Amino acid sequence: MKYVDEFRRHDLAQTLAAAIRREADSGRDYNLMEFCGGHTHAIFRYGVQDLMPDNVRFVHGPGCPVCVLPVGRIDNAVSLVSDHDLILCTYGDLLRVPGSGRKSLLKVKAEGADVRMVYSTQDALKIARDNPDRQVVFFAIGFETTTPPTAVAIRQAQAEGLENFSVFCNHVLTPAAIQNILESPEVREIGSVSIDGFFGPSHVSSVIGSQPYEFFAEEFQRPVVIAGFEPLDVMQSALMLIRQLNEGRHDVENEYTRVVSRDGNRKAKALVAEVFELRRSFEWRGLGLVPYSALRIKAPYADFDAEQRFTVPAIQASDVKGCECPRILRGVKKPTDCKLFGTVCTPENPMGSCMVSSEGACAAYWTYGRFREPTPDTRATG
Repeated sequence: MKYVDEFRRHDLAQTLAAAIRREADSGRDYNLMEFCGGHTHAIFRYGVQDLMPDNVRFVHGPGCPVCVLPVGRIDNAVSLVSDHDLILCTYGDLLRVPGSGRKSLLKVKAEGADVRMVYSTQDALKIARDNPDRQVVFFAIGFETTTPPTAVAIRQAQAEGLENFSVFCNHVLTPAAIQNILESPEVREIGSVSIDGFFGPSHVSSVIGSQPYEFFAEEFQRPVVIAGFEPLDVMQSALMLIRQLNEGRHDVENEYTRVVSRDGNRKAKALVAEVFELRRSFEWRGLGLVPYSALRIKAPYADFDAEQRFTVPAIQASDVKGCECPRILRGVKKPTDCKLFGTVCTPENPMGSCMVSSEGACAAYWTYGRFREPTPDTRATG
């Protein structure tokens, strides 16, 4: 397959749906967590859940980097740009995430703060070059996918002697979050969240490879299938997970072979290891403090660390009252379980990060209008 349309063919989707219905054991449930916002949106955009039998369910995990950033880090960014005469640069989705008092970076920009949306780290570097008399801070977020470009920017700034450029680093790590979920009371003790297998994230796995998931598959006896973004990728991966569960296996399999290898991108990983090191702990929205789950800038590059250049205190802050985003990120609730969803909370007036980000579960439910669970009468048949 060379072209994207081939991964969306209706006839192949019906063939895969029929295979899933044949192989899914009616005497058991299959709860499969996707750990990638791209998967969540593919499931809802193309109605993949509607093609599944009743006992095959998708559980939405913390696969959205904007969503998992805690309120306190948003407050830090607001304070940085409000209290210092600096330019704050970041990606578009992050501008609208509400901090404490529902104050977002977009709101402080409207009040006069110099907040700028960028499409890449190179844009932020150019802004620093063009404004040598101003401090420029790049608000860096993302999983392993967006970490290498930040490392490139830091090295480039050092090589150029760009003394007015620094990075507020909020890069987090996927494997640590998966482990946190599997060790959570809701999964291990209470049993309120049932997870039988995982869809491995797509872009993240292109960088780190499939090897890091082998520990989880063995330690927690949960199969993992690295899945591509397209609807047929997700359906094929679901079939692979169902087959593993039926056979009592818990292996790491790679459906996304056209992009992902076992070792990943070695050059990108080496670059990240040169510039960053592990934090002892980091707060995730919905997960709390997660050990060794985030990165900070190493000492040789400390001159470009905004947390060293400015005062950035740890801030404990809560989500908007009634917002279920933290529980949605853990798979405990669905967006439709939130009383704010679709009422006071909409993309134009978001109460939480899950409605803001283009990868958020609430945004997926809203965008594709799937507010109700499908009934057997509305499911596609082969």
